[in-house]
Amino acid sequence: MSAPTSPTTHEDESPPAPSVATGTAATTAPAVVAPHRRTGRWIDDWNPEDPTFWRDGGRRVARRNLWISIFAEFLGFGVWAMWSIVVPQLSAAGFALTVDQQFWLIALPSLVGATLRIPYTFAVPVFGGRNWTIVSALLLLLPSIALAVVVQNPETPFGVMLGAAALAGFGGGNFASSMANISFFYPEKEKGKALGMNAAGGNIGTAAVQLAVPLVIVAGAGIALERAGLMMIPFIILAAFLAWRFMDNLSTAKADPRSFAAATRTKHTWIISFLYIGTFGSFIGYSGAFPTLLNNQFPDVTLSIAFMGALVGSVTRPLGGIIADRFGGTRVTIVSYAVMGLGAFGAIQALESGSFALFFGSFMLLFVATGVGNGSVYRMIPAVFQAGVADDGADADALKAARARATKAAAGCIGIAGAIGAFGGFLIPRGFAASNTFTGSLVPALWVFIGIYAVMAVVAWAVYLRKGSALAAAQI
Repeated sequence: MSAPTSPTTHEDESPPAPSVATGTAATTAPAVVAPHRRTGRWIDDWNPEDPTFWRDGGRRVARRNLWISIFAEFLGFGVWAMWSIVVPQLSAAGFALTVDQQFWLIALPSLVGATLRIPYTFAVPVFGGRNWTIVSALLLLLPSIALAVVVQNPETPFGVMLGAAALAGFGGGNFASSMANISFFYPEKEKGKALGMNAAGGNIGTAAVQLAVPLVIVAGAGIALERAGLMMIPFIILAAFLAWRFMDNLSTAKADPRSFAAATRTKHTWIISFLYIGTFGSFIGYSGAFPTLLNNQFPDVTLSIAFMGALVGSVTRPLGGIIADRFGGTRVTIVSYAVMGLGAFGAIQALESGSFALFFGSFMLLFVATGVGNGSVYRMIPAVFQAGVADDGADADALKAARARATKAAAGCIGIAGAIGAFGGFLIPRGFAASNTFTGSLVPALWVFIGIYAVMAVVAWAVYLRKGSALAAAQI
């Protein structure tokens, strides 16, 4: 009988701790062997599925890594969103930018961040979760310093400003590596809660930076936009230090390209990725565009309220998962699209009537729906892949193997959908820019968004709810 082991961590400055091996009987003291020594905070023995292991130290180690990961990801989202709240302030600092240029500065970080999500996912198994958290945190210094430099001179070429905005995409990549790292620490039964906390904590970083920047840049006389970048630096250094001092690498965290390969061969990966553009992509896109929309459409309104959109979208994400557990992810997702369409229609009416109250209320409704939809779409993923496992006539071992393959494919789908969904953060601001350029109004873009939400709702219904469809009986 195997004796449970506790986490074994190797430190640079200390000799390697012994590792508990297997004993021959319950009354026999387990053999103690010295594991292979390596530098860094590496844990070689990690088995969270063992209840004794989890109770006798595993949970404590996992929680320590989770809280630091949340803080680092919180900063990542904050850096990712910096330009969304700086852009509306550029005219007051002497910059003369067209509306199209403003939306380019808002959209580009999302494009870069979405592109980085896949390689960031594989960075954790290659470099170690603790090591990559340090590196990815320190990389946030580049966009923070770049922003602080370029906004000090109104004569800065627009191409240089685009380059500085692109660097903010590093913050968007952090989400993927953070989620991948934490998934290795937790047992299956607690993984959903841990990843939900990690995701929500990161999302709130968008709201936090949109709240803090308008207050920080006007402290004292005039407008000092460079403070938007400078204020992040001490927190980034703190996050890197905490990761270096208290986080751990897991040698058991292995890259599994096969899960991504399996996911790419399944049509549901691409269907769910399409649906996720409508929820998470809308959350990121509207979060980035909302401060500029407020400033351009209602210039007399203070930007200090712009953070409310990202905040309500963040805090309602867990609610979406909870509701989906009861009523089914597809139903909740379809309702979310309907509410998003209603919010966009309200925004159209507000723009045509010039009503700020209706405009603000409509966007708050939009943000609530995107948050709920984010949670419900993620709830659909494991259900979709497990529903494809046929248990009729299969022996226990074959069924277990099939479910394991489905779980791996679902994990790959989560990574792919997270990356593709983030491209919505680029598409929505560019949609607003194109609408304004060709028609002089934001209304056509909102009508297009309503049409897309309708198409997404129909796709979700046709594939997962329609009577006679392959997965209708599974109640996804």
